Amino acid sequence: MALRLVFFGLVVLPFTLLGLPIQFVIVRTGLPGWQLLPSIFFKLLAFTLSLRVALAGQPLAKGPVLVVANHIGWLDIIAVASKVPVSFVAKSDVARWPLIGTLARMHKTVFVDRARRTDTRRTAAEMSARIAQGVPVLLFAEGTSGIGTHVLPFRSALIGAAPKDGASIQPLAIAYTKISGLPLSRSERRQIAWIGDMGITDNLGAILGSGPKDVVLAFGAPIPATIDRKLVAKRAQTTVRRMLNALNRADPLPRDGEVV
Repeated sequence: MALRLVFFGLVVLPFTLLGLPIQFVIVRTGLPGWQLLPSIFFKLLAFTLSLRVALAGQPLAKGPVLVVANHIGWLDIIAVASKVPVSFVAKSDVARWPLIGTLARMHKTVFVDRARRTDTRRTAAEMSARIAQGVPVLLFAEGTSGIGTHVLPFRSALIGAAPKDGASIQPLAIAYTKISGLPLSRSERRQIAWIGDMGITDNLGAILGSGPKDVVLAFGAPIPATIDRKLVAKRAQTTVRRMLNALNRADPLPRDGEVV
């Protein structure tokens, strides 16, 4: 743990402080290449936290795409962003967190107030605009996090944000498969997942205290956005559940290729 903290202090923190003003200018002025600095930042974080991330299944779809995924904890964001250029949908509380909120805004995060039903329309419109601009958006479609052994029902409201003209919805299964090279037990999943009333310091301490963590990001086949959003939600949930179950059992993926 000590070496990871030293790396964070000597490499990640200086990179963050130097990169934030540059990223602010890029995002505010609409310059191309906004994904470059965040990608490096998340790769450094993944290294700091001993995350070993592999891709599986189909590549990220070309063109406008909404990615819908299961959710296990805040490590998911680091794992995904270290490999694929997406913006996230996050609860509005995150925008008020010191530093984290700033970093999220610099990553073009779309914030949603889940306590206000009327906020769904605004959030969907912002997501749709982002997707139409060619920025893939990732939605944790369960609306909460779990321990990583099962998939909760996908909420369909924001899945309808994908533009109907040429956009697609792509399922993504996030699976933590090993710690220190050995398959995870159910109790060890609590070293990764953010569940119940767990505090951020407890979760971070458990993550830093654990060994190298293998995580697989498995992409399923894209679904046309023209299909009814409730049907899309059900199909995406089924695909994610099948891929997650296969990865947790170390079985081949249902249709989506091998780990690369």
